[in-house]
Amino acid sequence: MPELTVSAGLARGLMELAISKGADQAELAARSGISTEDLRDVDRRVPLTKYVALMGAGKALSNDPALALHYGETNDMAQISVVGLIAYACETFAEAMAQINRYGRLVVEVDGPKDRFSVAHKEGGLWAVDNRERPNDFPELTESTFARLICGPRRFGVTQLAKAVHVTHPAPDYRAEYERIYGAPVTFEADWNAVLLDVRWMNHKISVQPRYVFGILSEHADALVRSLESSKSTRGRVESLLTPVLHTGETGMDAVAAKMGLSRQALFRRLKGEGATFEKVLDELRRQMALHYLSGKKVSVNETAYLVGFSEPAAFSRAFKRWTGKSPSEARRG
Repeated sequence: MPELTVSAGLARGLMELAISKGADQAELAARSGISTEDLRDVDRRVPLTKYVALMGAGKALSNDPALALHYGETNDMAQISVVGLIAYACETFAEAMAQINRYGRLVVEVDGPKDRFSVAHKEGGLWAVDNRERPNDFPELTESTFARLICGPRRFGVTQLAKAVHVTHPAPDYRAEYERIYGAPVTFEADWNAVLLDVRWMNHKISVQPRYVFGILSEHADALVRSLESSKSTRGRVESLLTPVLHTGETGMDAVAAKMGLSRQALFRRLKGEGATFEKVLDELRRQMALHYLSGKKVSVNETAYLVGFSEPAAFSRAFKRWTGKSPSEARRG
């Protein structure tokens, strides 16, 4: 099963909050396995297991057992992900909720259906339901998600979104913080994780960003989704392992299979199941990277040959001609 991930922005925001509450940054990094370099680009991916470890370390080192609630209460999603920026460019709160659900996996991937949230009409009310599987394995994610869902809209004048909150996990010692932050009665050990919404706020206007920004941000988010989906395929994993070593020429199938914890035969079968071969993946990656380097016009043809793993410029020129019908020099001038 592909490894679940969170955005580096989500992890960085949590680490910064824990540090502000007294946690030591070096100790947080050591306990979670998340380095400063891992968090430099907010769109980078961090394993969910490391985020879980970061949450545990943050709670312990900051002496704040309700850290997840406080993270959702205080953090502005626009500071950690393009998803928050998209919400700011929506016309109404209802539209913002739909877009957050559409792109939510860019913030955090979870087990369960593609759309993490659904809407249910029950007991005469409208409920936003969190459908992730095994939520009690990591109840802090429920805490922070619901806190962000309820507190975030307050920036837009939505003073009290929740009328009631249900969670499946038992009540912690800091249960009083739930009702303070959520501003609504909380039922613990419920049958579902859900928030009863005050429907009067659904058409509340947001539009913090100009409307044209919505399209620009959505294009970026769609590209991130495609990249995330690609990384879950065997081909995508092979490409991610080959890219940093392409220039070394050490691109053998045995080495890549070993890094993936597979035998050569198992990797062959998985790629075949996706309609690919290792040789084709390597060849296509070299083509893409060669076009990238030459279009930038910052490296020479010979340097490009080296960067994509050719020891002889002549061999690179023959391959490039096969790929494009042009010589590398013609492409670089083009």
